[in-house]
Amino acid sequence: MGKFLYDLFYNTDTLLGGWSASAHAAWAARGAPTVILDILFQLLAAVAVSLFLVLNALFIIWFERKVAARMQLRRGPNRVGKFGLLQTLADTIKLLIKEDIVPDAADKPVFRVAPFVVLVATFLLFVVLPFGKGLTAADLNVGVVYFLAIGSLSVIGILAGGWASNNKFSLMGGMRSAAQIVSYEVPAVLTLLSVSMLAGSLKMGDIVKAQPVYGYALLQPVGFLLFLIASNAEINRAPFDLPESDSELVSGFVTEYSAMRFAFFFLAEYTNLFLAGAFGATLFLGGWRGPLLPPLVWFLIKSYIVIFVLVWVRWTFPRLRVDHLMQFSWKVLLPLALLNLLVTAVLVKVL
Repeated sequence: MGKFLYDLFYNTDTLLGGWSASAHAAWAARGAPTVILDILFQLLAAVAVSLFLVLNALFIIWFERKVAARMQLRRGPNRVGKFGLLQTLADTIKLLIKEDIVPDAADKPVFRVAPFVVLVATFLLFVVLPFGKGLTAADLNVGVVYFLAIGSLSVIGILAGGWASNNKFSLMGGMRSAAQIVSYEVPAVLTLLSVSMLAGSLKMGDIVKAQPVYGYALLQPVGFLLFLIASNAEINRAPFDLPESDSELVSGFVTEYSAMRFAFFFLAEYTNLFLAGAFGATLFLGGWRGPLLPPLVWFLIKSYIVIFVLVWVRWTFPRLRVDHLMQFSWKVLLPLALLNLLVTAVLVKVL
């Protein structure tokens, strides 16, 4: 029993590999095609990720509200459940029972599909995320490229939702989001190229294993900072929340959305916040590696440290002006990312 628990928490890859081999052997002995078993395993992984996605988003919303309250000398949620933990669940139930309104002049099919496009794009990023040893749905050889490619898909749903709403504020919010994500994707790509050069691989698992104990954050301090800024901008969070910008565009691309369709956008935003923290921890803080504690625990601790920093930034800095936002990307972040890539390439070649 002790060995089983140790393998469950510390050698998950060995345990899952043994279970998978036994299941495949038993399945093949019955003469059944193993591809069906592989599909069942993938469906099981998808269900597990879906449950984690929803529960984690509920917790992050509560976490941010509590952190923001402490920063503003307030109590935050403290009425529904112990420490207000059930407040987000109550808000979710409220959204479930609200009326789903679709504007008469909207492009109804596109309007209805847009939130699902954003949520599916977010969900697909979990495929290459290494939660621990052996806890990766698919450790692709081009994991970094996959992360960058799929991470940009959400802009399609945001732009489609803004355009389909037939509302000038929604359209402006969608256009802002497209311009912002494209602009900040460029320094993000260059930054991750630097990390891949250090690790000698585009595979997330290899990048985690190639890092020293302290991660790449000390070797790539500029790269880590650039990644945090670009990630924060790509997920449309303050001070880069120009696509919503309630002081200018009512609510931006979500102005016409209500009930669960609005909740899908909200769920995608906070899931993207977790993904920004998780991939930041994976690429710069050593991922699941660490002493004593189980790999999954180390992964979550590091992820939530990055999430706390992003929450801290949101409640500290005022919103940027839209022209300053674009200038900051092209005139500041892009040259820094190019310089960081050049220095990294020289050091890798020399050392």
